Amino acid sequence: MQSALKPLAAVILLTCAAGTATANSGPFSQFVVFGDSLSDAGTFPDMLSPTFDALRFTNRIGPTYGPGEAYAEVGTQQLASLLGLQSNPATPLVRPDTGGTNYAVGGYRTDEILNSITSSSDPGAGPRPGYLARYTRADANALYYLNGGGNDIFQGRDMVAAARDLAAGVGALQAAGARYIIVSDLPDVGTTPLGAFSGQTAAFNLLSDQFNAELASRLQAQGGNYVLVNNRLLLSEVRADLAAFGFAPNVAQTAVCFDSSSSTPCLPDPTYGLGGIAPDPSRLMFNDGVHPTTAVHQISADYLYSIISAPWEVSLLPEMGRSALRAHLQQLDNELSAQRGNWQAVGAWRTFVQGGYNRPEYDGYGGGDGHGLSLSVGVTQRLSEAWLAGVSLGLAENSLELGRNDSDYDMRSYLATAFARYEYQRLFADFSLSAGYLDYHDLKRTFALGITERAEKGDTEGTLWGAAAKAGFNLMQPGDQLQFGPFIGASYQKVDVDGYSEKGARSTALSYHDQELKSLRLSLGLFGEYALTDRTRLFGEVAREVEREDEDRQDLRMSLNSVPDNSFELPGAMPTGDQTRFSLGLAHRLSPGLSLRANYNYRGNDNRDHGLGLSLAWDL
Repeated sequence: MQSALKPLAAVILLTCAAGTATANSGPFSQFVVFGDSLSDAGTFPDMLSPTFDALRFTNRIGPTYGPGEAYAEVGTQQLASLLGLQSNPATPLVRPDTGGTNYAVGGYRTDEILNSITSSSDPGAGPRPGYLARYTRADANALYYLNGGGNDIFQGRDMVAAARDLAAGVGALQAAGARYIIVSDLPDVGTTPLGAFSGQTAAFNLLSDQFNAELASRLQAQGGNYVLVNNRLLLSEVRADLAAFGFAPNVAQTAVCFDSSSSTPCLPDPTYGLGGIAPDPSRLMFNDGVHPTTAVHQISADYLYSIISAPWEVSLLPEMGRSALRAHLQQLDNELSAQRGNWQAVGAWRTFVQGGYNRPEYDGYGGGDGHGLSLSVGVTQRLSEAWLAGVSLGLAENSLELGRNDSDYDMRSYLATAFARYEYQRLFADFSLSAGYLDYHDLKRTFALGITERAEKGDTEGTLWGAAAKAGFNLMQPGDQLQFGPFIGASYQKVDVDGYSEKGARSTALSYHDQELKSLRLSLGLFGEYALTDRTRLFGEVAREVEREDEDRQDLRMSLNSVPDNSFELPGAMPTGDQTRFSLGLAHRLSPGLSLRANYNYRGNDNRDHGLGLSLAWDL
């Protein structure tokens, strides 16, 4: 936090590319940071480095952790890497300006943080204008992060004023068009080696309480979309289970540090501290009196990432339902294609049993693979020379493995479809109406927290319905060995998933609001079939599907279970857009009235779905 270093900020001018998006495939164009030393990516130079490398307020990388060795990255830089973005200092002193978007400066109070956002001059880090003074409008597609309050305690500021200034920074960004803002609460400043060393543990923690209460109140009064995260609770959970996070459990972690040579006094740990018998900052929570080691920074970065990435995964729950319905309808379509020209007698019934496997694949941030096993039974009746009608009932088990740590989401679907087919000479048309119930169970969102892994679990349910129509024309004479022609189609599907809460109130547990997915797809394609023998036929089709609904990324409303009165929206996964699909099948008549069919299906763009099916049909 080192406010004494701030006068060095006058040596360089700001040339910040804050309005320029960094190329990445995620939902955010850039990551813009405002705060103090806990977020400072390297504003000040390391005076002990021959090349004046970045000084950051954490431990050096090693191996000796001595002068000249680089400082490790802080949590905001680690989070930026996870997001595929960068968090370079906006005004690096002495070193060349890289056009960074990190405005955090060690030593800043919240009034100075506010200045770095709004003021025409930000004196703490050089003759630069604040972010909004330079760019006027905030980048609506950027992710913003703010932290502060610790220096206000150390410098004796009133906590109401300190919280007011940080909340004002959030409000200024919102008014300028920022949509996604993360605000950190203030961890217990007294539960640090400095607090223990100075005997101010209780006093500092009381001030932390006051700051957090006032900050939450002011943010709630302002409203708007912001995420108030619970770093304070997170760190208490780490202290309660030190060994699980890689820290030495037999060390009084909040009383000792790694490097006692820092300007913030502390007691060095005799074993793992610098100069100890086995120096290792990864075994300690604090590098100095108040600043965490890289291991804690990584936990904080992973915590933020777990919140940001949650909607990329959970917003695919409606997609699971749509995928199950599409697989069900594809199997039915294959059955009707196999029966073309081979209907039962007028008034007669035919039944079929289908088994299928499909494998959806989702690209992008939070993406992964799915699996689905399905079983369907159905009956058809030939109503007349030109009409066939029937019902199909389907049951499927579906799962998705998503994200960096293979979160696992399971769903059981119960589907019913009523359908009809019309065939007259060369013309045919299909019609279907579907409904279903979705049982989402064992929803397990898994993510890293430093060296350990955590899972949050929940359950919910949903419903779906759909309608589809398809019409085609056979260009060949009925009865020819080769049949093919064009077809057009349209389908509408709607999936609703109820909101749910992950169990418990840990710092990482989330609740999600209701979700709705609508899909209107138009298709144009070709069908064909070829009689290999009198009893065996090859059939298939290829089509291009165009999506007319839900083509843009949707935000998901959610909240942290441990932070009352703060719901927020973050970007979800990209919906599945236009796709090309094809299917290939083989139908073989085992005996009069008994037939076996097998088929392969594929549809894809950035998201893909492979399917295999096997069915048996017999006349009643």
